[in-house]
Amino acid sequence: MLSLKRLTLILIATMIALTVIAGCAPTPTPVPPTPVPPAATPVPPTPVPPTPVPPTPVPPTPVPPTPVPPTPPPVEKVVRIGIFGPFTGPVARTGDEFKGAAQMAFEAINYKIGDYKVELVWIDEQSDPAKAVVAYEEAVTRHKIDFGCLNWHSSDAVATMEVTAKYKIPHFFGMGATGVVNEKYNSDRAKYGYWMAKGWPMPEKLMGAYVQAIEDAIQRGLWKPATKTAAIWGEDTDWGRSTGKTFREQLTAAGWKIAAEEYFRIDETDFYPLHRKFKDANVELLTGTATAPAALSAFIKQAREVGIKGLIVADGLGRVGEWYKLTGEASDGVIDQIPGWTTPAAKKFAEDFKAKWNIEPSPSAAGLAYDGTNFCIKIAQRALDKYGKIDKETVYKIGQEEVMTGQLTYTGGIIMKEYKYTNETAPDPVVGEDFFFFPVLQYSKGVGKVIFPPAWKEADLQPPQ
Repeated sequence: MLSLKRLTLILIATMIALTVIAGCAPTPTPVPPTPVPPAATPVPPTPVPPTPVPPTPVPPTPVPPTPVPPTPPPVEKVVRIGIFGPFTGPVARTGDEFKGAAQMAFEAINYKIGDYKVELVWIDEQSDPAKAVVAYEEAVTRHKIDFGCLNWHSSDAVATMEVTAKYKIPHFFGMGATGVVNEKYNSDRAKYGYWMAKGWPMPEKLMGAYVQAIEDAIQRGLWKPATKTAAIWGEDTDWGRSTGKTFREQLTAAGWKIAAEEYFRIDETDFYPLHRKFKDANVELLTGTATAPAALSAFIKQAREVGIKGLIVADGLGRVGEWYKLTGEASDGVIDQIPGWTTPAAKKFAEDFKAKWNIEPSPSAAGLAYDGTNFCIKIAQRALDKYGKIDKETVYKIGQEEVMTGQLTYTGGIIMKEYKYTNETAPDPVVGEDFFFFPVLQYSKGVGKVIFPPAWKEADLQPPQ
């Protein structure tokens, strides 16, 4: 084998030989360069618009909505009406009829007059003028009544007229009938005209029918009193004394002798001494009134017990539905003056009232209270229609401008055909058979039959036995 040293020498010799051979080769002839034509002027490329790339949608940053305050509910309009009646005290039974009748009237309209909600405020007369004034003033200042409706006692009406004048609160259909109310009203209509549209006229405008009925029976020979001696009696109130005055004047004019005239507390129930006095005077006719059922029934029963045989005129006996339960057969022959349930609407009301409240209604208490309340509703609706609102000012305007002038009347009642007022009769209603009128009745076995006027007569007067 060749050694490594020897191999290396051979490689070196080979490289030297190749270098010598290359140096002995001829110089090559230069070759001229091939001419290159000048470059053409560059033509700028036609710009190609880039294909639009739709941007990647970026969702908007959510902006919280500006809070909108809720629309407040409309403020409810409210009219507050005071219902004035004897809800406690000796005549609370009549107050029950007032309250039931008023509620039925407002239930029929769902306690709404136009867009006004009705709120009732019960004002308790308590058969006491001083307490009635306090109660009414509280209804005005605390409960903020807009106007009032109804009333029973004359003395309470006279006293409360000062409150309605002071606060300028219109009040309608007060049944305090005494002429003292009329005197006060007409003494200063600007001041006392807030107590308007009485629900009962002065006694003399109605009670003349008693004397007419009696005189008619005498002239026709149905009764022959020996001496025409009479006694007058009544509760010691404005109502009782106004009634007594009317009886005294009318009986005297008809030729009767007045042997006695006596008045007693509204809650009196002991009449034995009084009847003994009447018996000793040989009276043949006893005429008077009381508003408390207990007093009136006691007066009649004790008269029979004492042995009085005369004819008794007990104005107001039938003003509570249970009058016969209170008096029994002692009331046979007694004369009274009240309206009746004469129309289908009136009879239905009486039936509905008894079914709802479980008490027997009287036409002159529940019936008149129902009509009076509905007239008040009509007045308030008229104020809303004409002036756009119901408040004490607009109701007063309607009362004076339309009710007391006879422009606005009420013909939808169940007791009277029409309730109407005029400047001449104010504050009383117009009295007449087609307006405000009570027939004269005589009771027998719990039933009253009309004995006057002749056009309404159901029976002749029966003389005392």
